Amino acid sequence: MHIMEGFLPIEHAVGWSVAAAPFVAWGIRSVNRRIRENPEQRMLLGVAAAFTFVLSALKLPSVTGSCSHPTGTGLGAVLFGPAAMAPIGAVVLLFQALLLAHGGLTTLGANIFSMAVVGPFAAYGIFALARRLKASLAVSVFLAASLADLLTYVTTSVQLAWAFPDPVGGFGASFLKFAGIFALTQIPLAISEGLLTVVICNALARFNPQELQDLGVAPAPEVRA
Repeated sequence: MHIMEGFLPIEHAVGWSVAAAPFVAWGIRSVNRRIRENPEQRMLLGVAAAFTFVLSALKLPSVTGSCSHPTGTGLGAVLFGPAAMAPIGAVVLLFQALLLAHGGLTTLGANIFSMAVVGPFAAYGIFALARRLKASLAVSVFLAASLADLLTYVTTSVQLAWAFPDPVGGFGASFLKFAGIFALTQIPLAISEGLLTVVICNALARFNPQELQDLGVAPAPEVRA
């Protein structure tokens, strides 16, 4: 997913940066307000950020100019909402670009938009829908994390296809080519990420259920007369 430094045309790099900036600004306000109102959640927010950093740093070679890896943003989106993951994802991607040569500065906006905007919003929406349909917490978390991972890569495929349309088939043919290549590695990675995120949430539910209830992720236990 990390599109490498200098790979996108300058107008695309600028455009995706402009598109991502409002979400990062909104997310900073959201995180600051949450920390101010609930300072006890600071540590769990740090865990979500570390989870994103570690998982998204585990890259596999894929399409020229990019790579495949888990994203790790589903956990934070489920716990804190999608807005919080925009600045967290931005910081993660910036550090990876500077310290790991993973992604790049000119492509930072595009990478933020796919991994820290589309992915978290997808995870949050899928989780909310699954819970509304009475799916269990584990199933809801799995669907949110795994499908958010896949939709991140759908977005990257759109970005690459838009920048480099096929000479004959145009955008559609280019999108199918990029998405098809990503799918070979990303589908098993998405399933693995979903399962790992379920393990983390189950551990939180077991050892700190009150915090999940305060976050609105897990329902409060029923009081029996």
